[in-house]
Amino acid sequence: MPSTSVEPCTFALFGALGDLALRKLFPALYQLDRAELLHDDTRILALAREAGTPQQHLANIEEHLRLFVAKAQIEEATLSRFLARIAYVHVDFMNEADYVNLAEQIGPAEQVIAYFATPAAVYGAICENLHKVGLADRCRVVLEKPIGHDLASSRRVNDAVAQYFPENRTYRIDHYLGKETVQNLIALRFANSLFETQWNQNYISHVEITVAEEVGIEGRWGYFDKAGQLRDMIQNHLLQLLCLIAMDPPADLSADSIRDEKVKVLKALAPISAEGLTTQVVRGQYIAGYSQGKAVPGYLEEENSNTQSDTETFVALRADIRNWRWAGVPFYLRTGKRMPQKLSQIVIHFKEPQHYIFAPEQRLQISNKLIIRLQPDEGISLRVMTKEQGLDKGMQLRSGPLQLNFSDTYRSARIPDAYERLLLEVMQGNQNLFVRKDEIEYAWKWCDQLIAGWKKSGDAPKPYAAGSWGPMSSIALITRDGRSWYGDI
Repeated sequence: MPSTSVEPCTFALFGALGDLALRKLFPALYQLDRAELLHDDTRILALAREAGTPQQHLANIEEHLRLFVAKAQIEEATLSRFLARIAYVHVDFMNEADYVNLAEQIGPAEQVIAYFATPAAVYGAICENLHKVGLADRCRVVLEKPIGHDLASSRRVNDAVAQYFPENRTYRIDHYLGKETVQNLIALRFANSLFETQWNQNYISHVEITVAEEVGIEGRWGYFDKAGQLRDMIQNHLLQLLCLIAMDPPADLSADSIRDEKVKVLKALAPISAEGLTTQVVRGQYIAGYSQGKAVPGYLEEENSNTQSDTETFVALRADIRNWRWAGVPFYLRTGKRMPQKLSQIVIHFKEPQHYIFAPEQRLQISNKLIIRLQPDEGISLRVMTKEQGLDKGMQLRSGPLQLNFSDTYRSARIPDAYERLLLEVMQGNQNLFVRKDEIEYAWKWCDQLIAGWKKSGDAPKPYAAGSWGPMSSIALITRDGRSWYGDI
């Protein structure tokens, strides 16, 4: 195997038999091994408290690898090598004695990466027990979201971890930050004067960020009904995307330089007043409808549902950033479940030319748009105005794309999953793609005021049919400003 910049480590995966580990983490680690990016001496400890033999659990991991890794990418020799790295260790996360056994399986000089694919409620206990057995001082910890359900609870979780792990060894994951297109936002903005000189309120009219999910709850009722779409998606994913779009140029590409600029954006977010809750924010809850041509139940009709729940499955809002760069530029954020399609995209709408010389009936077309798509197909498209071809067309205009589709452009290269990149960055000790504590806190502070406003008003979520783009009031939210959501049909 060729040498890599990744040092050998022991990857201790807490919650190794959970859905996240089996669907995402083991496949990502396998792909890193397949790409020869794991050191020969890297080991994986699958830590869980389920009963059964190690052989049974390893067979379960292999079964899920074959299920969630594309068949064409399963190479038997690589799979055998990867499975040989894994050892199952029974660990009750709250029992200190089990950590003594864990420590005995890790050499005195080994670098440890502890990945917490567990509820945040046990993060503190895991950290304390790692400290008690002497592993904390040579360990990096990776924390999955959600980190708390509001500002106060997030501080409790982060403070519990910080007792044993300093910020430079704490990696808070938001998997959106590992996506190839999100990484390209930095290059697109700051390596191209074409965009950076135009990236402000003088040239940009408004920005849309949409993260739409086609699926419903998928058996996560217990978690989701306590969280809701605002906590589950906006507090982390959408606000992180907003920060990367809106931040000022960092001094360099170091982790803290980038995160310092993101924090400035979060601090500049204008609070939404009680009056603004009725004009700037819409929350909805899906009712029965159709998805992919099939009838699907409403949120309150899902299995094990609470039929009195007022938890939102959809949020649309207008956010305003109070600084020079973005004064007067609205950011429209929208996310929901049971949408017509799975879609994550950012649309930058540029202002029209001040002096218009073409036919008046074409004026509505005159708007350049930069479309940055994260899923389902990652890519970047710039819509520009050109003349229609043909002798009979005169100066008739058309809007067309200058397009970079990653899967088409880089046909020979597989686009890595976000978790692959993030796990590799942890192994290399790079924190650029991870979220700092103060980012979490400012995001929660802004979202908490919305949650408090909803609670005080007592307004129920607006119903919307499954398979639609949300409540009608979410369309009114943007049309009130003379605009429309890009691409809705």
